[in-house]
Amino acid sequence: MNTKLKCLLLDDELPGLTYLKMLCEQLPDLEVVKAFDNPINFLNEASNLDYDFCIIDIEMPELNGLQIANLLNGKPVIFATAYKEYAAEAFDINALDYIRKPIKIDRLIQAISKAKNHIGNTAIQKPKTFIQLNTNKGKAILFFDKIAYIKTSENDSRDKVARLFDGEEFVLKNITFDKLTELLPAIDFCRVNKKEILSIKAVQVFSFDEITSNIISDHGKNIKLSLTENYRTGFLQKVKI
Repeated sequence: MNTKLKCLLLDDELPGLTYLKMLCEQLPDLEVVKAFDNPINFLNEASNLDYDFCIIDIEMPELNGLQIANLLNGKPVIFATAYKEYAAEAFDINALDYIRKPIKIDRLIQAISKAKNHIGNTAIQKPKTFIQLNTNKGKAILFFDKIAYIKTSENDSRDKVARLFDGEEFVLKNITFDKLTELLPAIDFCRVNKKEILSIKAVQVFSFDEITSNIISDHGKNIKLSLTENYRTGFLQKVKI
C-alpha cells in the first residue's frame, strides 16, 4: 500500500494514550485520525470517521476493549494492554495483534506491519459496498447502489436526507457534504450543487443547468435538481461528456 494507514486510538488512561499517540506519530506510514480516552465517546464517533484499524486498551470502565471490538463491524483491531490474561480471548475475535504495555516502538512497528498486510489483502478481496451512518432511525447501513441522492435537510442544515431508489428516506445526523464525498465512491456519485449529491445511475436527462432524475417524488413526478457552475465540470466528466 502506498498511502498511509489511518487508525483510531483508545485508552482510558491519558498518560498511556498520549504516549501511544506519540509513538504512532513517529511512523511515517501511519496517520492517527483521532485518539479517545473514553470508550463511549469512541463508539459514538467511530462510525462517522474514516479509518482502517484501531489500537485499543482492554481494561476500561463501562465497556472493555473486547466488547468494543465486537461492535466495530469487522474493523481490524490491535490490542495494547498491561494484562496477558486476555490474549486468548483477543485472538478468538481475530485481533491483528496483542501488544503488552509498556509499548516499545519496534513492537508497535511489527504490529502495524501486520495491519498493513491484512488491510492491503482485504482491500483487494472485498471492495466496500456500503457506509454506516448515524440516522434518525438509529445506526443504518446504506448500500451505495441503493442510494439515489442526498440533500440538505430542511429542518436542520447540519443534517442531510438520503433518499433510496425504493423511496425510503433516512436523515443523516450531523454530517457534512465534504465528509459524504469522502465516504461515497467518486465514480458513482456527484455533487451537483451546494445542497445535493446525486447517484450517476439516477440521471435520466440533463441540460446546461438542470438534471431530471429517474427518481419519482411523492407527487408522482420525476425529481429535478439544479446543476450549478461550480459542479458542472465534475458532473460532465462523470457522465462521459
